[in-house]
Amino acid sequence: MKFNFDKKIVICFVSVFLLVICSVISLVSFSKEKPILKNTKKITVTVLGVEDGKVTVQDKDKIIYTFSLNNLKADIGDSLLIEYTGILDKNRSIQTNKVINYSVITVSNDEDGIPTDYQDKGIFSNYYILAYDKLQKMSLDEKIGQLFLVRYPDNEQTAVSDLIKYNFGGFVFFARDFKDKNADKVKNMIKTVQKNANIPLLTAVDEEGGTVVRVSSNPLLASEKFKSSQELYNSGGLDLIKDDTIKKSKLLNELGLNLNLAPVVDVATSSSAYMYNRSLGQSTSVTSDFAKTVIDASKGGGVSYTLKHFPGYGNNSDTHTTGSVDNRSFDDILKNDLPPFKSGIEAGAEAVLVSHNTVNSIDPDNPASLSKSVHNLLRNELSFTGVIITDDLAMGAVSSIDNAVVKAILAGNDLIITTDYKSDISSVKNAIENGSISENLIDRIAFKILSWKYYKGLMFDHQK
Repeated sequence: MKFNFDKKIVICFVSVFLLVICSVISLVSFSKEKPILKNTKKITVTVLGVEDGKVTVQDKDKIIYTFSLNNLKADIGDSLLIEYTGILDKNRSIQTNKVINYSVITVSNDEDGIPTDYQDKGIFSNYYILAYDKLQKMSLDEKIGQLFLVRYPDNEQTAVSDLIKYNFGGFVFFARDFKDKNADKVKNMIKTVQKNANIPLLTAVDEEGGTVVRVSSNPLLASEKFKSSQELYNSGGLDLIKDDTIKKSKLLNELGLNLNLAPVVDVATSSSAYMYNRSLGQSTSVTSDFAKTVIDASKGGGVSYTLKHFPGYGNNSDTHTTGSVDNRSFDDILKNDLPPFKSGIEAGAEAVLVSHNTVNSIDPDNPASLSKSVHNLLRNELSFTGVIITDDLAMGAVSSIDNAVVKAILAGNDLIITTDYKSDISSVKNAIENGSISENLIDRIAFKILSWKYYKGLMFDHQK
């Protein structure tokens, strides 16, 4: 009996001991897991694209991220609530965070019926109601067309027929389009395309001054060529820059041109640099004052001006024929190249044009024009809410990149400058059909362009 009694005690003791051990193990396991759960974060995003186990999304601040996420059970254009660990890095091409969970959510509309994720309290926000109302009446083809600023074709007949077919957002004109034409002929050329546009066109030109003078190179349109910013500054400082901007705007506006792809606010101080003669050729501080002066002087003149070439061309080589790699440190770019853009943006710049340089310290894998990290820098660090424009996709630095136009849209551009518009528009349509780009993304970008056109006063003249 004693042996049996002791045996029961031992069995009981062992059972209790094992129970305690299991409890301790469970407690330790719980303690290890709890910090992970506690440190998870959430972000609400819209799906822009899905490819090879990666999903590209955009948050409410227009920052674009790409996550590794297999077997996504959501459609392009859906809104997601993503739960993740770690810290998001807007400068990385692909996030290293672990996605713990995600769910498809419904995004509400504000009291005016506009989706809340369209809202950014940006420079054009007073015209969002009008723009959204217009957007609802447009076909998908019309929306896609708004994303393109295309090179004006060789002849007026082609320009009109292709405009009717593709519904371009605008035309960019070059010196050949003004050659031997007097003011009346130029006005008629632009009036003709505007008359045939369902939505008023952006009519753009590079009129920097100096070596890039598309309009004033024609003596029938201007008594003399506009001087370069460098020559103007050396002669009369910023006061002369201001007067020149007002004079330039007056001429362009009278001819029917409403967008100038200038000024060049790159800081290039070496006379051997490709961009030197087109830049102010001065320090970062002076160039920042120059950017503010031009944007301030342009307001009320009927012509929008474009800061270029983000994130700063520096002393790099020409990207018209081949690629150019910028090996400067990020701190160098942040300190020396970004301030002029920031100054111009704070003065009310409506547009920024992005270069084709590959900036190793920001994104070594993509030209700036196709880089999400570069666009995140512009939207997030510089708080830019206007229109982001690519440099011409026909340029050698990007022309050989497969599906560059789709990559440009997914990177965060709003307006695509292109010569080969037929192929590029076809590529966008194919991307929508195969799910690489969402129709929702096209809507959001077209909404931005329409808001800009209302801001510029174009839409009120001929609503259709």
